[in-house]
Order: sequence, then C-alpha cells, then structure tokens
Amino acid sequence: MTSTGTHIAPHVPVLVGEVIAALALRAGDTAVDGTFGAGGYTRAMLGAGAGRVIGFDRDPDAIADGASLVPDPRLTLINERFSQMDRVLAERGIGQVDAIALDIGVSSMQIDRADRGFSFQADGPLDMRMSKSGLTAAEFLNAADEAEIARILKDYGEEPRARAIARAIVAARPIERTGELAAIVRRAAGFRPGQKADPATRTFQAVRIHLNAELDELEQGLEAAERALKPGGRLAVVTFHSLEDRIVKRFFRERSGGMPAGSRHRPAVVDPNVPTFEHVAKAVSPTERELAANPRARSARLRSAVRTTASPRKERLQ
Repeated sequence: MTSTGTHIAPHVPVLVGEVIAALALRAGDTAVDGTFGAGGYTRAMLGAGAGRVIGFDRDPDAIADGASLVPDPRLTLINERFSQMDRVLAERGIGQVDAIALDIGVSSMQIDRADRGFSFQADGPLDMRMSKSGLTAAEFLNAADEAEIARILKDYGEEPRARAIARAIVAARPIERTGELAAIVRRAAGFRPGQKADPATRTFQAVRIHLNAELDELEQGLEAAERALKPGGRLAVVTFHSLEDRIVKRFFRERSGGMPAGSRHRPAVVDPNVPTFEHVAKAVSPTERELAANPRARSARLRSAVRTTASPRKERLQ
C-alpha cells in the first residue's frame, strides 16, 4: 500500500544481483541508495551485509512509505535529490561512503499510480512531477509555444515527428489528462491499433525528462557520487534509455582517462587530470530470464566503476 492507500503491483528492482555484485559490499560498509523508490536495492544492500544504508529520493511519497517498505534500523531515509548527496552526507557528519547505487528515471511506483500522471496506461491528471512540487506537465504543455514543445520532444524523446505532435498539442489545448495527451499524440503520429510501439511513449518520456531536469540531475549526481565515495568505493548506475546511458558512459570514460585515441586527422586529446575512477566494467544488460519476469527491464543498462585515490574533479561534466 502507498501512503494514499492505493494498492500497486510489487516493485521489481532491475539487475539487482548484478548491481550488488558491482557494489561488492563488505560487512559494515556504508552505502547510498540514491534513488530509493520502493527500496529494492536498499533491501538487497542490507541483505548483502551493509552496516548502514542512506536512501535518497526526491519523491516525498517514497520517503513516507520507506519505513514500512524497509523496516530496518540500519536505514536512514532522506527526502532530497541524489545530486545533493555529498552535501547532505557531510552536513550529517557521515563523510565518504563505500558504495553508491543509482537507478535512473521514473520508478515503477510512480508509473503504476495513475494520480501521478507519469503513464498513459491508466488515465489520470497530467502531472509527472517527481518531487510533487513545481510546474505540472499540464501547466507546461498548456503554456509553452510550439517550437519549445517540438524541441523537447526531439531532444529528450528522439521523436521524428516532433513538429507535427507539438502542433497538435497546441491546437488541442487545454490538456489536463494523460489519456487526452496520449490520444493527441497517436492521432498526430498516425498510430494504428496493433502497432508494436505506441508513439505516446516518446512524448511522455520527453516531457517527464524536461519537467524534472533529469539529465542535469544525472550529470550532477555522478559528480556528487565522485565526491561522496572514499578511495576504493564502488559506483553502480542503471539507466533505461540511450540519453542517460551516453551520459554515464562518457562520465566513466572521461573520469578513468579513457579519452579517444588520436589519428592523423585529429590529434589525441591530452587529459591533464588524474583518473578518479578505475576498473570500469562493460555495460551489463538483463538476462532473458529477468526480462520474462520483468518486461520493464528490457532497455536497462548497468555501468559500474571503482573510485581511485585521486581528488574529485572541480569542473562540471561537459
């Protein structure tokens, strides 16, 4: 049950075994679950012997439900964005930690609740706010101009029909419900029942990413994790689409000294920084067995690395 009393399907953490293996927890370790959600990774961390887990989530519902979802005295829950983890940990006198897990994007709990407005599988208010504060999706779509909507659909949804869909959204305003938006997108995209992919998926993804500044949060969160991890600490990041995965892949490549080699047309880039991560693992995808049990895991990718003794970088990821 959620804090509102609405029954939802059990949350199934993605690649949980692989994440725990990458974190390599030892008895007594302090770990951070930067995206607590329904507590799937936290439970696994505690089960693997972590002495303490600090769970972050910007969603107040996740924090309100957390104590009953994971009733363990070793858990501390904090209603804050994971990009702020190093600051918050320092303020609480916790210092650097041994392991950090991040599960990027919308949680199953948020998707399954129609009143949160993240999904068109069931009609609900067009909300999409992870923190339940600020501009709603309806307010944004009803006020933004056509060019801005088209840009967001293209940049964050990789939508090839972005201009046509944006034009249809503007023409249909005001829009207040998830079902309304999905129907508008389907008409603009020429969707026919029975087609494999629903075009509304890309539009919902794009609006959600924009509204919650998810890519900026990811970039800042990776840098915060770099500062929060002690030497030898492990970072594991699960992403669900190419925009997120490219950011994580680039971060680990740059922070491990893995800049692309040069050629006679393009000289090699000399990186003056000492690597802050090492042992960068190849991306891991779900097994067919996991996909059969949890179809939402299909696009998931896990990347992980180990913190070196080098001081954190001071510049922002570009």
